[in-house]
Amino acid sequence: MTKRLFDMDAFEFVINYPKYLKEIEMVIKPELFPILEELKNTDPHDLVSPDVWFVSETQARGYVWSLFLNKRKGK
Repeated sequence: MTKRLFDMDAFEFVINYPKYLKEIEMVIKPELFPILEELKNTDPHDLVSPDVWFVSETQARGYVWSLFLNKRKGK
C-alpha cells in the first residue's frame, strides 16, 4: 500500500497521541479528568500495531475520542 498525502501511519499516531489528549482535555468537564488521566497513562504503542494506517488525522483523532467515550461508558 502506498502512503497518500493525508494518510497517517502508526508512528505518526504515537507522536500525535498526546496532542489529541490535550485537545480532549480542553473541552471536557473537570470531573472527567480521571478518565483522561487513564488514557495519558496508556502507552500509545499498546493501542495500535505497527501496520495500522489511518486514512486521515481526523480518523486518528476520532479513534482517541472513541477510546475516551468507551472508558466513560465503562466498556
